[in-house]
Amino acid sequence: MATTLINDYEVMYSANTFPPRIWLMNSGKFIGQLIFHPDGSVLPPDSMVSGQVNLQYHLEDFQNCAAILRNEKTVYLLYSGSGPGFENGLQTSQLPPGT
Repeated sequence: MATTLINDYEVMYSANTFPPRIWLMNSGKFIGQLIFHPDGSVLPPDSMVSGQVNLQYHLEDFQNCAAILRNEKTVYLLYSGSGPGFENGLQTSQLPPGT
């Protein structure tokens, strides 16, 4: 499991057909994005492209993700891999509980 500190983010809510996104940054460099799809749609698998993580969420999760980034002092991007059995997301500690 790889975790990366998120120390800045940008919200991109396009006026056209692009899905809403939250871009994640560490030390001024983009490290990934949260991509929000219509509620009820089948989500594509999470992925890593050119060293940047793409995490897929439903639009109903947008406010929850934005609140974590806005309200928590420290947030990490967790990326374990793509496909079934891999847990990816935002977390408020570098290590999972109990480790």
